[in-house]
Parts: sequence; structure tokens; C-alpha cells
Amino acid sequence: MKLRKPRGRVLAGAVAVLVLLAGAGTWTAVAADGPAPVHRSDRLMAVDGVRIDTSYFTSGGSGRRPAVLLGHGFGGSKDDVKSQAQQLARDGYAVLTWSARGFGKSTGDIGLNDPGHEVKDVSRLIDWLATRPEVQLDKPGDPRVGVTGASYGGAISLLAAGYDHRVDAIAPQITYWNLADSLFPDGVFKKLWAGIFINSGGGCARFEKQLCAMYDRVAESGKPDAAARRMLDERSPSAVGGRIKVPSLIVQGQTDSLFPLGQADAAAKRIRANGAPVSVDWIAGGHDGGDRESGRIDGRIASWFDRYLKGDKGADTGPAFRVTRTGGVDSTDGAAQLRDASSGHYPGLESGGRPLALTGREQTVENPAGGAPPAISAVPGVAALSQLSGLGVGLSLDFPGQYAHFDSAPLTTALTVTGAPQARIRVTSSSPDAVLFAKVYDVPPGGKQQVLPHQLVTPVRITGAQEGRTVELTLPAIDHKVEAGHRLRLVLASTDLGYASPASPATYTVAAAGPLTVPTVPALRTASAGFPWWVWGLPALGALIAAVLLVPRRARSVPAPDPELAHLPLRITGLAKKYARSADRYAVRDLSFDVGRGQVLGLLGPNGAGKTTTLRMLMGLITPDGGEIRVFGHAIRPGAPVLSRVGAFVEGAGFLPHLSGRANLDLYWQATGRPTEDSHVAEALEIAGLGDALDRAVRTYSQGMRQRLAIAQAMLGLPDLLILDEPTNGLDPPQIREMRDVMIRYAAEGRTVIVSSHLLAEVEQSCTHLVVMDHGQLVQAGPVAEITGSGDTLLVTSADEITEALAGKVAALPGIGSAVRTDDGLLVRLDGATPAALVSELLRLDLPLTGVGPHRRLEDAFLTLIGGQPV
Repeated sequence: MKLRKPRGRVLAGAVAVLVLLAGAGTWTAVAADGPAPVHRSDRLMAVDGVRIDTSYFTSGGSGRRPAVLLGHGFGGSKDDVKSQAQQLARDGYAVLTWSARGFGKSTGDIGLNDPGHEVKDVSRLIDWLATRPEVQLDKPGDPRVGVTGASYGGAISLLAAGYDHRVDAIAPQITYWNLADSLFPDGVFKKLWAGIFINSGGGCARFEKQLCAMYDRVAESGKPDAAARRMLDERSPSAVGGRIKVPSLIVQGQTDSLFPLGQADAAAKRIRANGAPVSVDWIAGGHDGGDRESGRIDGRIASWFDRYLKGDKGADTGPAFRVTRTGGVDSTDGAAQLRDASSGHYPGLESGGRPLALTGREQTVENPAGGAPPAISAVPGVAALSQLSGLGVGLSLDFPGQYAHFDSAPLTTALTVTGAPQARIRVTSSSPDAVLFAKVYDVPPGGKQQVLPHQLVTPVRITGAQEGRTVELTLPAIDHKVEAGHRLRLVLASTDLGYASPASPATYTVAAAGPLTVPTVPALRTASAGFPWWVWGLPALGALIAAVLLVPRRARSVPAPDPELAHLPLRITGLAKKYARSADRYAVRDLSFDVGRGQVLGLLGPNGAGKTTTLRMLMGLITPDGGEIRVFGHAIRPGAPVLSRVGAFVEGAGFLPHLSGRANLDLYWQATGRPTEDSHVAEALEIAGLGDALDRAVRTYSQGMRQRLAIAQAMLGLPDLLILDEPTNGLDPPQIREMRDVMIRYAAEGRTVIVSSHLLAEVEQSCTHLVVMDHGQLVQAGPVAEITGSGDTLLVTSADEITEALAGKVAALPGIGSAVRTDDGLLVRLDGATPAALVSELLRLDLPLTGVGPHRRLEDAFLTLIGGQPV
């Protein structure tokens, strides 16, 4: 049954205004999985001198059916929604898609859903639907019609319902209620997203002139003015919110710094106040990336239209409120964290507020000149940030001296925050205008890997703060579980990469003026599901992404695989990586070496040699500035498919202490989405040698057992190339020996292990080959026996003590690479000189020699190669 609403006079002269251009209409049949084909008609329609490119989809018999208008996202075209249109046609709808003005083949200037242009175009499309014999009519000129779309298309569905009384149901997705609030939150310019709007639209010249002038003005000043806000207000659904009185399914993304959950909340509250049915669905993805859950959402939209367009009272429209949860584990029974939660009513963003007292003294925050360097929260288009931050991986970056923080006490029980936390702060500024960026971190015991849920931040502009002002803060809305023992941390930063902050330097004094109040919705019902594939990202990924974001990068094409290297686990050629913000300082420079099958390669070098940077490039976590890495012939780039053949252990692994070792490994493998039989868990466990301990809770494990479990996790699937970064950290001598055996057994079957370690004696016993680095460059590479027995390095012993001064004289001799004192004597590396020439020079220096010969210890070789620096 259709929701009835007041109806005005149908637009007159529609057929005369909406003209089919001669020769522009073509019919095609699209193959379908169902019994009937989908027919598609493409045509250009003229609306007020502008050509709108459309496609019309129908399927089935000749009976009348409801219609659906399906809009596309900003920067796209009608082609982006073709699949959904075909499915809706198969479901019994007449579907019309179109490219908005300035996109696809449509002409005209982009007006950001201008009521006089883009919104008017939709009304003309509805006029055309009213003339179609297959479209169901409520009365002449009034088709039964729903509107849906994502982002730009979602906004037009809301606007169409507000401006045209003939719209009967809508399903807007990841869109805005007020565009001014989205791009100018609290009077702060969201500069990165605004720039993306302009560039994805084809540049400022493609927009209406007044929009282009507004953007240039705000981008130059860094601060929106009243006229700019008014212009965006007028193009927002909120301008006609009181007139939207149709059933509305509002889908909003949790990983969305462009249109956060607060935009959906404002829409839901206003439309429900008008008396219309409303359901709200918080999906995992959004404009910052992640899973958009397209299949589920498309199905729910179809059911929504079945109920409110077809009048099917048996259609399941879903709960009034649903939220997708994509990480964590239930601490009571070890089961996978319930994927979704739902409620019979929409709770809003302030339900069940729980106050948490904040501690922390009054703090001074500096706003740097030019607003640089900026803190990092969300970065448009970088999906990994927001996805992994919801799963316990810290990805944000705040600069010392540029933020204040206030902590709650550790939680005694787990708490799920669902909604927008609130706080009160007192701010005093040295300038008339202060801008701060508020965010709430989830801080685990020990304070490491603090997490900013979905990388979301709230800007706040404080005027008249020179005398001090108390400000009420509403933090970003989230759905995030905080485990027992964790704290919540309120952070107020003076900068943020995504926003324009004042260019003039200033000093802010910030104090907490009340508790942090967090909303909860205990009534949410949950249903279990598995994890998405990206739950188990490497803990080090967060800091790496944050660092890379500050470095300009160039798009690079991926070279074709090299079949001649298909059997070589690793070839590094001319690899280079510069330090951040440096034009000529290198962390790694001109590095080249090969690693063969069955090798256990030790990567050695003093602190700062470039070992960790090399491993990070090898794992695809950061991009080289020069050179190439090939794994089995495939060039490595972030996300390269060949990385599925690489396993890695970096800085430990986070296990669930109440679960057994076996359960932890099973959950990890399930999260990858790969078949169970491909895990080779039995082989990995046999190599790791955990025995009966595998069925005990991880909290009972020793440090050595945890390390072996972490390496077993890295070995799941038996990757052909295994990378271990300091795997023996924190282990006692017996545990170190066990770890050595694990590496040797793993490589014994023809696989390859690369291990970075500072324990030279263990490397000498466990590794077959070595790569020695110093100052980012290769010093020597080859088999361990060859390096330790190198004829280029000699051990000199003497009856007298060898002084540092004497070592310096020897090092300065022609043809000598280095001379380093050890407990056994003087290690001398020849660089052109012969042993006989060295002996002659030593006698000339009156050194009473007792022996000159090749050394045999790796430690001696290493110290000689790198000049005695600490490892």
C-alpha cells in the first residue's frame, strides 16, 4: 500500500518540454539470468537546452509496473549503475538511469544538484515516465516512482522527494543532508574533499560560474564565508526537509569522512518528524573505502520498493536500525564478533549516554605557521586507514606540541560506543580565532597502537577565545567496541591534513571542563558472521601509511612479469628510498641482491642501515623511490597479488589470550577467506613444534611459545617466501635455539626465509646466506661461510695492546678498507692491499706481531665490514 500525501497540480506541458532527439533512441535486449530478457533503450533527452543522456530498462510482460529512477555518484555516469538497473528491471520495475549535467554524455554545467537545474531535470524525467504505457500511474501525469542512488545520486533522491510530490519512496545512500555542514563543518574548510569534488568534476570550469568563484574564494582564504555557506545550503536536502514525507531507507557509511553518520541522523530525524516511515542502515564502507555491501544493500532497496511501491505488505524491509560490525571477538566465548546488530527503532546518536571522567592538566597547544606539518586522521581515498582503524590497528598521526589529550580511567568492562560522544572543553587563544580538531582514541594497556575509530575527527572553530571560552563538543558518530582495560582519550589537535587551519601561528590553552559522555545502545540485537579479509592487517601498516602520506608520490604502471625469474624467490635491483621530505638523503640506495630457493638469508646491518625500510618495501607496505623488487618474477607494489606467496612476522602478533593457539590460527585463516584445506595448518604447526600447548589458552604461553605461534601464523598457507623481523626478541637462549630450528625446518622443503636479527651468533648458525647493509647500501652479500672466511679480512694479533690510535693509523694506510679493535686483536679489511703489504706496514709501525691470518667468526666479519658500528 502506498503512503498517501497531498498532491498539487501536475507540471503542465511536460511532453512539449521533454523532447526525444531524432535518431537518438535505440532499443537493445540485455541477456538476463531470469526467464525474460531485460530491454534497454538509450536516448538523449533535451531539457531547457541541455541534453541528458538516459537509459531505460524493462523486463517481463506488458502490464504496468512501478518505476525507479537510479542516480549515479559524483564524477561518474549512468553506466556505473547499469547492473543494479538491470536487476531492478528483472524484479519488475521500469528503471530509468541518466547521467547528470556535466557527466558522461550529458551537457550543461555541474550545479551540485541545483534545484533549478539537476533537480528540475529529475522532474522532467518523471514527466517522461508518466507517458510510458508500461509504467503504473497513481493518476494522469503521476507515475508510481521511487528514487535511489549513492552519494551525488543519493542527494538527488532526497531533493527529488522534497521538490516533486510525485516521488513515492526513496533510498538515498552515503550522501549528505546539508552540503555546507559536510564541506564547512563548524566553519572549517574541508579542503581535501572539496578539491576532490572539483577535480573529479573535470575542473572548476566545468561547474556553474558562481560555484567555481565560490570555491576559488574559499580555497584561497582557507575559511568559508556566509555567501559560500548560503550557496551550499540552498542546494541541500535540508533546505526542503519539511517537505520530504515519503518512506525513506537511509544508508550511510561508517568509513566516511566526507558524509559522516551525523548527516544520515539529521535526515532520519527530520523525515520521521514529517510522519514518514524511516529505516537507517550503517554499512561498513563509505567514501573512504571499505565494503559497500552492494549485494545486501541492493536487495534491501528492492524489498523497500516492493513494500512501498508495489504495496507488497509481506516484503521484508528490514529493521528500523542496522549497523555492520566488522571486527573483534566476543570476549565471553571466543566466537567471532557478531557482524551486524539491529534494533526495532532508530536510537539516534545520543542514546544511553555514559559519562567517563577525564584526567589531564591544562595544556598548551601550538598552531604552527602555515598549519604545517599537519596531523593525519582520514585521508580521502585511502581505504586501509579507516578499514584497519576499526580493527585495532593505529593509523593516525599527531605531532608533539600540537595537541592536548585527556584520558579516562581504564574500563572495567567492555563498552560498545554507538553514536556521537560528547565533551566540554575550556579554550583560551592568543588569536581571536582558534581552530581545533577533536577526536577520541581507543588506547590499549601500555598506550601503544592507539586507535582512532574509522579515522574520524570533528573540527571546531572557536571565536572570541582570547578571554577564554567553554565549548560543547560533539565528536564523530561511530560504532566501536572498547575492550575492558582500555582507556578513551580525548585529543584536541591544532592541525589536520584534510582541513584548512589558520595560517598564522597561535598558542591555545586547553583544559577539560567535564566528562566524556559516550552513547550506547544496549538493545541492539546481534547476529553472527565471519570476518572480512582485511581484519588481520599487519600492526606495522598503520604507522607506515601515515608516514607515506606525507611524501609526494607518482603514479606508476606495474611492469609485466618476467618469466625468466619465475623460479627466483627474490631479486632486488637498484632499490632506493629517500627519507621523508628530503631530496637527497637516502634510507636505502642502489641496493641489489638475489635470494634463491631453500636459502635462509640473514639481513644484517647497524642501526639505521636501512634493513627495516627494505623489508617494508619488500612487503609492499611502502613504495620505492627507485629500483625494483621482483618476487617470483612479479614486480612488488602495494597490494600486488604475488604478495599472497609471502608470509611475514613483524614486531609480534596480537593474539586473543583467552583462546587456544589453535583457535587463534583458525580465526586468522578464516579471515583470509581462503579455503580451509589451503591453510596447511598441520604442516605449519609441525614446523613450529608447539605440541600439546596448541590446545591451551594463549595467556598460559611463555614468550617463546607466543613467538613460535606467531611464526606458525605467518607460515599458514606455507608461503614460498617467509620474512621474519627480529623473531628472537625477548627470548632466552633455549628459546632462541628452538626458533633457529623452526627456520631451518621451514626452508628445508625448498622454501625461502629472510630474517633480520641483531644476534650475530644465531644468524651464523641458522642462516645459509647473508646480506650486510650499511648507510642504506650493500656492503657484502653471499654464503655465510664465504663471508666469515673471506680472504679480504685478516685478524692481526700482537704481544702488546693495540691502541685506538694505532687502529686509526692502520685504517689510514693505502689499500686498507677498515681496521677495528676487538677482544681478539685488530680486524683489518683489505681494499687493494695484499697481506704481505699489510705485514710490512705493521712492522714499520713497530707492532710486535704474534699472528696475521683470516678470521672465522661472523661477528668479526660484520664489525669489519661496517666499521665497528653497533648492530
